[in-house]
Amino acid sequence: MSFGSARVWKIVGLAGLAGVTATGVIIARNHRQRTQRTPEEIHAKLRERVAAAHGDSAA
Repeated sequence: MSFGSARVWKIVGLAGLAGVTATGVIIARNHRQRTQRTPEEIHAKLRERVAAAHGDSAA
């Protein structure tokens, strides 16, 4: 094993670690946004989605 291939594997490993970290940050942010909503807000949002799916805006 030469020093060049060791360097490549080190870079690949660091890139993988950065990817895992970025994914964790995105998941944590999305979870935080979901948990900050009140049950009433979630209920209203679901009603909007159902109304949009059925095509009527009266609901």
